[in-house]
Order: sequence, then structure tokens, then C-alpha cells
Amino acid sequence: MDRQQISRLAHADHPIAAPLDDGSVHRLLTRAVPGDGAHVLDLGCGGGEWLLRALRAYPGLTAEGVDTSGSALDRARAQATRLAVGDRLTLHHRDAARFTAAHRFDLVLCVGSTHAFGGLSATLAAARAHLTPQGRVLVGDGYWERPPSSEAVDMLGDLADLPTTLDRVVADGWTPVGGHISTRQELDDYEWSWTGALADWALRHPDDPDRAQVLETAGAHRESWLRGYRDTLGFLCLVLRPTHA
Repeated sequence: MDRQQISRLAHADHPIAAPLDDGSVHRLLTRAVPGDGAHVLDLGCGGGEWLLRALRAYPGLTAEGVDTSGSALDRARAQATRLAVGDRLTLHHRDAARFTAAHRFDLVLCVGSTHAFGGLSATLAAARAHLTPQGRVLVGDGYWERPPSSEAVDMLGDLADLPTTLDRVVADGWTPVGGHISTRQELDDYEWSWTGALADWALRHPDDPDRAQVLETAGAHRESWLRGYRDTLGFLCLVLRPTHA
């Protein structure tokens, strides 16, 4: 089973695909969406859950999503049709880091997909290229709550602590106008959902040839979380505006 299929199964019970509960997602979108007629872009949209929620909440909003997973985009398209918002959603099967558009957007999202650009700073630089002068960015990325082990750095990359992360964002020419730090419950709920959904699928498909791989993946991820980064990794979402238009 390939990585995209693993991700689809792992996020079956947590479609937002990030350590945020429904209330946090709603509050962030309320803060980030500049108005009902906004045009929104999600870079690395996956199954499109952020866009679908925004489209349902704002009947005048239009949205575009970009992702390399054709199956995730198919799910987003099907769900948009079920929710009767498909006429306001455009999906692009492309690498988000190479995506170009003929127009600018009032809000650019990238939550949990900064790896596609090589990190937070590169993600914000890419988002700026898509943004209207008065637009906003909603970005979500990890940070270290306390000094990590070398194993955690190997797994999750060269993150910074929270104050340093904000310092870098401000130095890049952005002003935070909103944000959310995921709670311990949100972080734990996400990991339990990720590993639990995989394990449950494997146990419900005892004769599937991928069963052993999926069960092993769930166990390995749970071990990495509990022993590797549970006590060190945090997750931060920021609503940003360019400091100078």
C-alpha cells in the first residue's frame, strides 16, 4: 500500500488532517476569511476539508485547492457535490510548490503541508506570490515545545521553538492577526485517531494482503509518537497579513 493510501486510511476519522478540533477550525476560518465574497486558495489541500467548511459557511465564497494526490482530490470533488458547493470549488492536480494562477487570492491556506515547500519560511514566500495586497494567510506548522531528541529532529525536521518561530515570521514581513496553539487534547486526539483508524482497518480486513503492512505502520507510528515526540512537539496555526502591502 502506498503512502497516499496509508494517509487516506489514517485520516478517515479526522478529515481536517491536523491536530485541531472542530471548534478551533471554525474560529480560525472566522478570523481568516476576509468576507463572504472572498476567493480562497489551499496549497496542499488533501481532501479539501478546510475549503469545504469555508464554502459551507460562506455562500458567496469561491475556492481553489491544489494537491498531488488525485485520489484525495476525487474525494474532495465528490464531497463538494454532496454538499452542493461543487460549483464554487476548483481543484488542481499539481505540485503546490509549482502552482501558478492567473489571479490573486484573498486568503491562502497551508495547514500541515509546509513540507511541500521545504519549511515555513518558503511556504510563506510562496503564499505571498498568490495573495492580494490586503489578503491573509492561514498557515499551520509544528514547533518544539521543549528541546527535542535527535530522533525527533530526524523524524520531523528542523523546527524552532515558539518564540523563535514567531520571530522568523515577523522578520519575513508578516504580522500575526490571529492564531491557535493546539492543546494537548487536540494533539493526542489526532495521534490516537491516526493510529487507531489504521489499526481498525487492518483488523476489519484480516484477509487483505496489505493488512500486515498497515498494522505495522500503525504500531510504528504510535511508538514514534509516544517515545519520540509526544512531549516535545507542538502545533501552531497563524492568521497573517503582510506587514507592508
